Amino acid sequence: MTRVRFLKADGSLDKEVEADAGQRLLDVAWTAREPLEGACEGVMACSTCHVIVDAADFAKLPPASDEEEDLLDLAAHAVRTSRLACQILLTDELSSLTVRIPPGATNWMGR
Repeated sequence: MTRVRFLKADGSLDKEVEADAGQRLLDVAWTAREPLEGACEGVMACSTCHVIVDAADFAKLPPASDEEEDLLDLAAHAVRTSRLACQILLTDELSSLTVRIPPGATNWMGR
């Protein structure tokens, strides 16, 4: 079980949820009604599920693939600890994960 903390763009806490190992962060965000679109349904063909991972948690994640890095180059407000939520798989070893939703993130899909 991973405790996922979603922060608003200003850094304040939006919500905290529990998620099972094996879940994609994008699916957890959709269930929590976070404003991440994931227009490509999580197949890594867009950057609309871009999140900013807390620096301490970023080091706990496997490195991004070259394809993910290429898409992050297109993401608005990307920083060094940016990742695509569709590419973060929660594990038993990851007891907590804090991510900030970038400014201007909107779920136009209405999930």
